[in-house]
Amino acid sequence: MNEPKPEKNLIVERQDGWMCIWFNRPEVRNALSNDVIDELIEVLTPVREDRSVRGISFRGKGGVFCAGGDIKGFKAVFQGGSDVADIVRASSKGGQLFHLINEMPQVVVMLVEGAAIAGGLGIMCTGDVVVVTEDAKFAISETSIGIPPAQIAPFVVQRIGLASARRLMLTGARFDGRHALQVGLADQLVPGSTGLDEMEAEIIQGVRRCAPGANAVTKQIVHAAGRLEKDEMIAFAAKGFADCMLSEEGREGVASFLEKRKPQWAE
Repeated sequence: MNEPKPEKNLIVERQDGWMCIWFNRPEVRNALSNDVIDELIEVLTPVREDRSVRGISFRGKGGVFCAGGDIKGFKAVFQGGSDVADIVRASSKGGQLFHLINEMPQVVVMLVEGAAIAGGLGIMCTGDVVVVTEDAKFAISETSIGIPPAQIAPFVVQRIGLASARRLMLTGARFDGRHALQVGLADQLVPGSTGLDEMEAEIIQGVRRCAPGANAVTKQIVHAAGRLEKDEMIAFAAKGFADCMLSEEGREGVASFLEKRKPQWAE
């Protein structure tokens, strides 16, 4: 891959229109801190409008995806002198990050091994495709330490539905990759990290067959489906369809089909 961008808590790699973001705090199991959240927002925000980036993978160094929030930081910062307003601002920034990842126009792939706990599981739920190893460990553990899974709750519900989300959040259930697949947290199950590499390559190959602009509009339509009324949804989807049909991508796609050749973005 190209030389990774030197981030403090992340390693960002780019190759042939694909970005891979590695959590790079293995000494604390890639726990989320305010600095990590700031860096992720800084990395992702300019990519939103960059259609040369076809997709984004998230992984964790040290054999762990992300073990959630930095509990030592909670003790030192949040309970060490912060007032309610300070904590609200910090929590809101985390929520902004989850929404940012969830609404990225690119295809977002989560490649999970080791553990995805609490906020790490929340980030996982913002992906379009989630691949986990059989022995990966999962838990929504916030209530076991006296706090709610506040900012991740909407994305867990989005991913697995209200009933399963309530059960996992309110019981502090701990489970492995097989159960994650069973309840819908994961789309694919692989035996180990090599399997993650192979599945990522397969997903990338599939994404390259899809037009990046059409994928971006498709994600907009999918996200709108849960919040627009019927007539608004019909109009929104129709406008997206029309814009894509008359775009350079749409014209190229139709022409390539009729001419029995690959479209330019898939060559």
